[in-house]
Amino acid sequence: MKKALISVSDKRGLEPFVRGLSRNGYEIYSTGGTLKAIESFGVPVENVSVLTGFVEILDGRVKTLHPAVHAGILANRDNAAHMAELDEKNIAPIDLVAVNLYPFKETVATEGVTEAEAVENIDIGGPTMLRAAAKNFRHVTTIVSPEDYGEVISRIESETLDDTYRRALMIKVFRHTNDYDQAIVNHFSQAEESLRYGENPHQTARLVRTTEARNTILNADVLNGKALSYNNYRDADAAFQLAKKFFMPAAVAVKHMNPCGVGTGETIAEAFRNAYEADSQSIFGGIVALNKTVDRETAEQLHTIFLEVVIAPSFDEAALEVLTQKKNLRLLEVDFHEDAHAEEMVSVSGGYLIQSQDTGALDERDIKVVTEKQPTKEQLTAMALAWEVSKHVKSNAIVLSNERRTVGIGAGQMNRVGALKIAIDRAVGLGDDVVMASDGFFPMPDSVELAHENGIRAVIQPGGSKRDQESIDYCNAHGMTMVFTGMRHFKH
Repeated sequence: MKKALISVSDKRGLEPFVRGLSRNGYEIYSTGGTLKAIESFGVPVENVSVLTGFVEILDGRVKTLHPAVHAGILANRDNAAHMAELDEKNIAPIDLVAVNLYPFKETVATEGVTEAEAVENIDIGGPTMLRAAAKNFRHVTTIVSPEDYGEVISRIESETLDDTYRRALMIKVFRHTNDYDQAIVNHFSQAEESLRYGENPHQTARLVRTTEARNTILNADVLNGKALSYNNYRDADAAFQLAKKFFMPAAVAVKHMNPCGVGTGETIAEAFRNAYEADSQSIFGGIVALNKTVDRETAEQLHTIFLEVVIAPSFDEAALEVLTQKKNLRLLEVDFHEDAHAEEMVSVSGGYLIQSQDTGALDERDIKVVTEKQPTKEQLTAMALAWEVSKHVKSNAIVLSNERRTVGIGAGQMNRVGALKIAIDRAVGLGDDVVMASDGFFPMPDSVELAHENGIRAVIQPGGSKRDQESIDYCNAHGMTMVFTGMRHFKH
């Protein structure tokens, strides 16, 4: 007879499930409260100690951690040596494992829960059995959710309990045990913290750390200021992600997840001055990230403006002396090391999406000049700056820039001409030294025409529109230069 091992904290649907197994010839083994529940249903069941020959000890902490259980689960039925060894040791194969785990999340969510209570709800035997059975999914059916009981019984009866279905159950198991382990990490590292509120005061919010890496905003050292809000964290991360892309001294000012001013310079003080002058109005109440050590000169500039957060790899003592005079100004010291393999995650209803970060960088060897007029060295430098910034601006995005700073940014518009109009309207200066970067291609030449009307003579864009030639022809007719990158930078 086939053997099933069942140990569940969540007993929803248990009675019809075990009745279905028994009806289809399965011997059922169980422990503790699950054993008592199955006995109460009048369904034949044996204590797992019948398999192990060993009674549970340590108040139930050790009952299934035994070779007779795990060899029975892990044996490869296609391996003659494995099966012979089971026979030699008088160990029976286990064909089905149905386990759900101690309610750790529910326990630690209870107000006033003690550490001892949390520890006792860390399941050891359950995850071990689940992982063993899931590993051997070609031969063992593993069930972690009561919602799957009905289909499992149906497939047993219709003889369709095949490898494909068991593999799908295996994926559920490893996802479940991964989430379970993460909940334990989060609780004991105090990785989950409540925030005062979310984006708006009527919304609740909390932060959850998923890594201890120092090159992240959530693991920054807070040197000064009051607790960060939900919006502070998001804006701070947006500023940090852009500032760390630069090798030369760079400063980034962010408002509502979009850069409002980006500047570079020979020194970090010069870089910040350029970022400030790019949009001295929008920076008010904003977030600033600087990719080099903040010194007194830079700190004195920062001190004259109302800012929410300043982020840097370090602050020297003179800078801290200046900046800590503002008790509410948050100062974050964070490792600016770039992790090219990091992934980013966003939530959607029903789950979340994960993608690799947009690390696509501009390489002058790869860009394609598509106009008769070639870009100057100065224009190429400005293009590199504008193109990097466009990667961090909500689409549709237009960035106007010279060699040292952005001069106008249009973000988050439903059409590209609208984004350009905003960038031009906000621009602190236009002319031959200003280039236009677009995060996506131009579907028609109207954006190029508007740029030319406002004195812009150089354009960088991905290319790829069916009507690219119209924009190219307009540039050639009006002495403009345009380069294609072959890479778009949409940001939602």
